[in-house]
Amino acid sequence: MGEPTGNERLFLTDEQIRQGIEAMYFAYRGLTNEPDRILATMAYGRAHHRAIHFINRAPGTTVTNLLEILGVTKQSLNRVLRTLIEDGLVESRVGKVDKRERNLFLTEAGTALEARLSDAQRTRMRATYRDAGPEAVAGFRKVLEAMMDAEMRRKYTTLRETNS
Repeated sequence: MGEPTGNERLFLTDEQIRQGIEAMYFAYRGLTNEPDRILATMAYGRAHHRAIHFINRAPGTTVTNLLEILGVTKQSLNRVLRTLIEDGLVESRVGKVDKRERNLFLTEAGTALEARLSDAQRTRMRATYRDAGPEAVAGFRKVLEAMMDAEMRRKYTTLRETNS
């Protein structure tokens, strides 16, 4: 029996699928453990981290765009943004073209916090990718992208292309 050509169907048992789901949960905990500890000292949570991350990735992004990326309610995002703005981590500027829009930028303090939060994650991902090897990394990305619905994959692809 040789290497699969890609035409064969992959059959996994319910137990193997369950193990994959559990592996995702534990891996996510590992990825978020250090940022969670930093955020806890500031009375922030993962919603704050996600907002900071995506504002950093797309400086000047609008509140509407951030709502679409994060998939949260406007009320929930407004609470998070209000705190980040009051604490001097995010700046909201009136849109240059559409005065109703609010463009979001990290302040110097926000950029420093984003770096602290992401450094541990980048270190973990770099070491994990190095240990797994390039084929496993490519396969992992393929699996993650396949988990996304079409709209989410479009947003992910757009973010990757505009901020590469």
